[in-house]
Amino acid sequence: MTKTYLAFDVGGTTIKYALVDSDLNITEPGKVDTKHNQDGHILKQLIEISHQFQQKHLLSGIGVSTAGIVGNDGGILYAGPTIPNYQGTKIKQELEEATTLPVFVVNDVDAALLGEAVNGTAKETKNAYCIALGTGIGGANLQNGKLISGQHNYANSIGYILYEKETNTYYEQRASTLALEAALKQYNVGVIEAFALAKSGDKFYTEILQNWAYEVAKGLAEIVLLFDPEIIVIGGAVSQQGDYLTNLLTEQLKQLVPEGLLKAKVKTAELADQAQLLGALSKFLKEEVEV
Repeated sequence: MTKTYLAFDVGGTTIKYALVDSDLNITEPGKVDTKHNQDGHILKQLIEISHQFQQKHLLSGIGVSTAGIVGNDGGILYAGPTIPNYQGTKIKQELEEATTLPVFVVNDVDAALLGEAVNGTAKETKNAYCIALGTGIGGANLQNGKLISGQHNYANSIGYILYEKETNTYYEQRASTLALEAALKQYNVGVIEAFALAKSGDKFYTEILQNWAYEVAKGLAEIVLLFDPEIIVIGGAVSQQGDYLTNLLTEQLKQLVPEGLLKAKVKTAELADQAQLLGALSKFLKEEVEV
């Protein structure tokens, strides 16, 4: 019998949601503003929307993908300034009490990787690492079908690796998509346009992208040597550059990893915004992906 679930994806400015059934059909999508989480607005919205769907559908569970570090109890262990007063929010407990349904809560980058494992790039493997390139850089690690989050749930804070004393910067400050955007700003060119120019053979922008890709590859090299994943999944909007991006990163990786040790394949995410929704429900949708 087909079961129906409700999935949420909580970001800094919006809460996206949709119904997902056990055949992976996604219906009734929508989104609401987080209102900067004033007076606990995010949790209130999760409960209110859940009640609205419960009045119309027989739900079997609720999944929540969210920014921030999620504790073992399904609460927000740590949240940066993007979502004020979010740290300490007991999402799983409060939502289960309000709906009497089972609830699964997971960090958004973890959710993206789990979603790709359910029905995307990582579907055929149990060993993958996801690196999400955007304003910052997030990481998620799936080993033998199980998320690896560390003793204190702080593992994969990859944006903060490779600190440089000379520049007083972390990895994400040099390798994020935002960093690339900043490097292009002086030429009045955006990221998408820069890729288009490079693809058309423009050597100037090709070199800029190669320099940025080298910075990205420094982090990927750490992942390859520490975790030896089968694939590295590149997420974020820049993943839409597809094979051009993966080839660019692979060529830079070859300069950083000793010959013979680069076995991991670099691939781009397939599911875009759907990844977090499926990942939020991965505990219900795909039993072999343990979380």
